[in-house]
Amino acid sequence: MSGQPTTLQDVVDGGLCVGCGICTSLAPNQLTMALSERGDLRPQFGDPLSPEQDALLVDVCPGATTIGPDPATLEAGTTLDPIWGPLRGMQRGWAADPKVRYTAAAGGVLTTLGQFLLDSGRVTAVLHVRTSPTQPMLTDAHISRPGDSTLVAAQSRYGPAAPLVHVQQLLDAGERFAVIGKPCDVTAIRNLARHDVRVETQIPYLLTIFCGGVPNVTTAESIAQAHGIEPDEVTLFRFRGEGWPGPTRVEAGDRRFDITYRQAWFDRDAPWRYDAQWRCKICPDAIGELADISAPDGWILDADGKTTHNEAPGVNIVVERTTTGSELVAAAIAAGYLETAECSYEDFELMHTDHRNR
Repeated sequence: MSGQPTTLQDVVDGGLCVGCGICTSLAPNQLTMALSERGDLRPQFGDPLSPEQDALLVDVCPGATTIGPDPATLEAGTTLDPIWGPLRGMQRGWAADPKVRYTAAAGGVLTTLGQFLLDSGRVTAVLHVRTSPTQPMLTDAHISRPGDSTLVAAQSRYGPAAPLVHVQQLLDAGERFAVIGKPCDVTAIRNLARHDVRVETQIPYLLTIFCGGVPNVTTAESIAQAHGIEPDEVTLFRFRGEGWPGPTRVEAGDRRFDITYRQAWFDRDAPWRYDAQWRCKICPDAIGELADISAPDGWILDADGKTTHNEAPGVNIVVERTTTGSELVAAAIAAGYLETAECSYEDFELMHTDHRNR
């Protein structure tokens, strides 16, 4: 393939697929998501796509089509930072519920906002991901509904995930739902809104993280094997959480091994690598510029302005990008779901120098 992809097969063959699953949602009779030989989630082709379907899928696909914020259409009170995108407000934040805050990967901001949206009746569903109940190193798309706890989908999942496989199903059912996913997942929804008028009213909230890229499943397998556990023996695999940043934990029956955040991510002698898929290495938006809210870690800084990654009560940075995001944050604070504190722009930049450089 050379130049802009014109078919979904071009996207996959050219290494541009992010594995989000939006294509299988829109063409469920022709496509399914499955792990590739490399360990990435990719669409598997069945019956041929029509030319019209192919054109739609390429235009919606976030791997092929990413359109940044338009300065001309920014809402009043929003600034467009040359690095950090649309900004309306920025503060430290964490879940008011201590259990959510402790269990989540950081401060539990996305988890508690999802719970607030369900409990308040603002949405009838939250579309996000959770650890597979049957294959602990894999990640499943998950739908939470009123009465459910979004805590089952808390914590980071550094591996293949296709949260958008249920989007068309929820739209067709008339559901009003939020999406909590990666920045590329948010891009897919914004792309779909250009083709489906239901998106604007039925998907009113888009929440995301700062993303470092999606490694394939062999990363988790290598961590387990480094501790003498074969993948089919694993009964629990957690990348983060149960503290902040929390240990990477692998269990097999009564065997349990914990790895600190620094060991998991920065030990160059470790026998595993977080080798992101190709599309992630050229990602134009890893910070969720198109979301309503981005919620990265609110790392603690030492006296030299370096991130410490020492264990502490979890904290996110709540980056409000739209009036919808700002209103949601204010409502969640007023309802007692979210607590916040000040965060300076300078501290924020020091916390995320890696994203600034990208």
